[in-house]
Amino acid sequence: MNEAAQRQVTVVGFAGFSNSGKTTLIARLVPRLKERGLRPAVIKHDGHDHYREAEGSDSETFIRSGADAVVVMSRAAVRKFRRSRATLEEVIAGLEGECDLVLIEGFKRGSHPMVAVFRSREQAAVLRELASPPIAWVTTCASDAEEAPACPVFHPDEIGEIAAFIVRHMEASG
Repeated sequence: MNEAAQRQVTVVGFAGFSNSGKTTLIARLVPRLKERGLRPAVIKHDGHDHYREAEGSDSETFIRSGADAVVVMSRAAVRKFRRSRATLEEVIAGLEGECDLVLIEGFKRGSHPMVAVFRSREQAAVLRELASPPIAWVTTCASDAEEAPACPVFHPDEIGEIAAFIVRHMEASG
């Protein structure tokens, strides 16, 4: 078994309101983390049930028909849609062995370590909604925040620095 497969899965959440930059940030972090030999997975919270398969696709047709599970297989990937309820912890446990890092978008009230993401003073209100203080902030307006951070603060363009911070967090918690 290789070293990456022996690592325990580390979870880091990215919490912020809509249009705070969470998706863009995570999408930019994934390649940087892979360059460091990590196997990242991403879980996105769809709190408003907005997600839909591509309109008119066969998979969307099968899902609309009421299928309990739809699997789309290609040479590059297996994509699975399943009608079921699961806790975040159960989903994370299901990823063990496939990855060593889980990046979670959303789940502001989760108990996992969080990075607060915000672009404005109004969006900084996310800091009051987290279950525990964040391990870092990613923001374009740290000076506008209502409180002084007790954690590292990064600009969204500091992708290399944020990736290095996550690796250090993994090492400290693993």
